[in-house]
Amino acid sequence: MSDVTSFLLCNARLVDGTSPAPRENVSVLIENDRITQVSESAIEAPNATRLDLAGRTLMPGLIDCHVHVVATTADLGANAQLPDSLITARSTRIMRDMLMRGFTTVRDVGGADRGLQQAVAEGYFEGPEVVICGKALSQTGGHTDYRGFYDERDDQYQTRRLGSLGRICDGVDTVRRATREEIKSGAQFIKVMANGGVSSPSDPIDFLSYSVGELEAIVEEASNAQTYVSAHLYTDEAIRRAVLAGIRSLEHCNLITLETARLAAEKGAMACPTLVTYEMLKQEGAQYGLKPDSVAKVDDVRLAGLESLKIMREAGLTMAYGSDLLGEMHRHQSEEFVIRTRVLPAHDVIRSATLDAARLLRREGDIGCIAPGARADLIVVDGNPLEDMSLLTGQGAHMPLIMQSGRLIKHQLQ
Repeated sequence: MSDVTSFLLCNARLVDGTSPAPRENVSVLIENDRITQVSESAIEAPNATRLDLAGRTLMPGLIDCHVHVVATTADLGANAQLPDSLITARSTRIMRDMLMRGFTTVRDVGGADRGLQQAVAEGYFEGPEVVICGKALSQTGGHTDYRGFYDERDDQYQTRRLGSLGRICDGVDTVRRATREEIKSGAQFIKVMANGGVSSPSDPIDFLSYSVGELEAIVEEASNAQTYVSAHLYTDEAIRRAVLAGIRSLEHCNLITLETARLAAEKGAMACPTLVTYEMLKQEGAQYGLKPDSVAKVDDVRLAGLESLKIMREAGLTMAYGSDLLGEMHRHQSEEFVIRTRVLPAHDVIRSATLDAARLLRREGDIGCIAPGARADLIVVDGNPLEDMSLLTGQGAHMPLIMQSGRLIKHQLQ
């Protein structure tokens, strides 16, 4: 890493998702951790370290709005029982690899705690900035209750384990307290499991989790704390009741209808599809520990994925970028870009990981853009991703430069 606090990036092709065409010959001045100037004219900065991008593509640092950095294996029930020390060690590698793929910010939607977040911020290891919800809230027998049909362990068996993605809580008073406890522990938003899931044993996909009253109580407590609720959702019925309860961030949404997508857009909600995880769970889940019953549920949502993107785009429902991968499958994080471009314009897909992701995180103007005042999170790509989205894959192989908060994390410009 460099100690130099001023950089001038010259001769860049700028791609940020705002347009189907890039801006050419752009210069960007960075001072300390912020962008101070962006211009298509020459910038005078004699004291800055000059980096000539020679027509390469300059992009904002990427944002993944649906990750689980503590999901070190696809068997999430087993993951919840591993020692915190082992989960921490494995998570540091997962996060470093995310950063080296160009993801400078990620939103963890179940599992990561303030300690991991602070360790990254204090520089104990390299990784993206982590936005956390703490433990996701699940009802008994819901998604993240991994006890199975014959497991009689107490329902608090996993609440305080770092490897657990969620905690179990039932009833209006109990979910209120759980929401308050997660916020007290540093949660920046709240995650609720409002539908059945693939990886949990006793909840079919169409399982409606939590009563409307419980969902409304969780939303009220989050709103009182000046934040929002994200919900795990697949079926149209579950999505609709979540939107009407005031939930803002709709995860997955594979089985959404046009009518419900329009309602969600009208209510100001946003979606976060995660198609790559179903592709990888189908192909690799079993070899990495996903149980047979879970593998059998994958196609219930996988086959509807691309159609859901077309529906949400037609409805005007904003979609942020998400991956939702587990264990060894994290290496496929960037392949969501390629999957989405099968049905969406390339600049829309890039926007999902930049401007729209920042909007979901309530960080517009701070991250996900290249503009004066924004944090200097930047990546440089050999070639033009608007023409070839695979340039964003390959574990960062096509990214000779990655900058986070004005620091050079990777510098291989020739």
